[in-house]
Amino acid sequence: MLCAKDTLRKMYSAAKGYYCGGLAAPNAFSALDLRHSLNSSRKSQGHANPFRVRSYTKCALAGDSADQEIVIALGSNVGDRISTFDRALRLMRNSGIKITRHACLYETAPAYVTDQPRFLNSAVRGTTKLGPHDLLKKLKEIEKDIGRTAGIRYGPRPIDLDILLYGDSRIGTETLTVPHERIHERPFVLVPLVDLLGSSADDCMEKSWHSLSKCNGGFFDLWNNLGGESIVGTEGIKRVMPVGNTLLDWRERTLVMGVLNLTPDSFSDGGKFQEVEAAISQAKLLISEGADIIDIGAQSTRPFARRLSANEELERLVPVLDAITKIPEMEGKLLSIDTFYAQVAAEAVKRGATMINDVSGGQLDPNILEVVAELGVPYVTMHMRGDPSTMQNGQNLQYDDVCKEVASELYARLRAAELSGIPLWRIVLDPGIGFSKKSTQNIEVIAGLESIREEMGRMSLGASHVPILLGPSRKRFLGEICNRVDPVERDAATASAVTIAILNGANIVRVHNVRYNVDAAKVSDAYRKYRRKQ
Repeated sequence: MLCAKDTLRKMYSAAKGYYCGGLAAPNAFSALDLRHSLNSSRKSQGHANPFRVRSYTKCALAGDSADQEIVIALGSNVGDRISTFDRALRLMRNSGIKITRHACLYETAPAYVTDQPRFLNSAVRGTTKLGPHDLLKKLKEIEKDIGRTAGIRYGPRPIDLDILLYGDSRIGTETLTVPHERIHERPFVLVPLVDLLGSSADDCMEKSWHSLSKCNGGFFDLWNNLGGESIVGTEGIKRVMPVGNTLLDWRERTLVMGVLNLTPDSFSDGGKFQEVEAAISQAKLLISEGADIIDIGAQSTRPFARRLSANEELERLVPVLDAITKIPEMEGKLLSIDTFYAQVAAEAVKRGATMINDVSGGQLDPNILEVVAELGVPYVTMHMRGDPSTMQNGQNLQYDDVCKEVASELYARLRAAELSGIPLWRIVLDPGIGFSKKSTQNIEVIAGLESIREEMGRMSLGASHVPILLGPSRKRFLGEICNRVDPVERDAATASAVTIAILNGANIVRVHNVRYNVDAAKVSDAYRKYRRKQ
């Protein structure tokens, strides 16, 4: 038991180092979490040791039919790497593997044999009833089905699927070694593996996995020994999001999303851009001022707005969407659709949209999650309690700790998306400024973005890394602070809120006035780069 307590202390220290490497503040994990884990270990005498590790031979494992938690690594550097990953995930789901979590997606420099294309790497966590060797056989069949053949060791391959962890077992047979024998020297394996773990030390399986690392600080320590978060963003390894035919590194600079409302009743610019010509003119203006993303909304989500049907929304959206996708100015830009309807999302992507922005996080039309998973586009899931007609009622504005509760509720929406088949590398989080929040709570959220990431990291470190989108533009709380009744007069206040948000970790800002906020983003990014060098 003393050994277990010592290991937990070192894992805590390593996890702090993982966050301090660039993601969050040094106090990301409290001593209370550690004491809770130590007390749990102390009380567990006479029960199963959470650090118990089983060593098995092939014979002993052959008949194990209970669900086992597993981690599988994915790699590809030949052909359409993203489509290959998507196909591999589908085949795994159809082969007795239930995928429960995804790591982020990484583009990495090749190792060992360096004269070859760059790799995409990730990992998934799941459960299976397959024994380890049956699982290995199934993964080899999937590799063959996708087109992998015998080739140069460590050389190019369309897909590589490796069992990193299998239950609490250490396996050593002629055909299978678990944990993977070279895991300690491979940052492209360790970083997605660490994404699948939480920092809270409450998960018994994760404790066993850390003990399998043969390192006192667990996998966190192994990752930190290779450079940890400080090497993410270098040429060796980049965290990316697939959008269309590109891999987006959202850490390089803040992305600006320009708002294009086609509604007659939006709080700021309702009725201005309902006609196709006016909408096209506004889209061109937003792009000329520096927008990276155009976000088209055909349904108002202001408080107490009347809800349109999916067909009504499409009647507004389709003529403008068809016209915008044809203008040359859209080349190299992303096109987002602000909708909570599965039907609208499917039709929009069919017509050229590249991202879905759902203010409800899948709660107003649960079908949207599986539809977006099939569409294979990025999905913005936002925090909101209730719907636009109820989100500002007294019950939905009650918080004991707004950042902690927003993180918990937003994480629940992220998990629902993942379990519906949307991988983590396609998820963007929006804490929902102006939705189910008072003015002071909006300020708390903007100032507390890092604490929201930290809280998510307790459950999933990968979730704490996904892009955060923030939309404070012209919102009522800015008018209350600055005594500006007309929303259009809140653009200067919006630029101030955007600056604070970026300095606290926002990666995408959604705004009406692109020109002001592109400048605010540039200054904020320059300041962040300066601080990183200090």
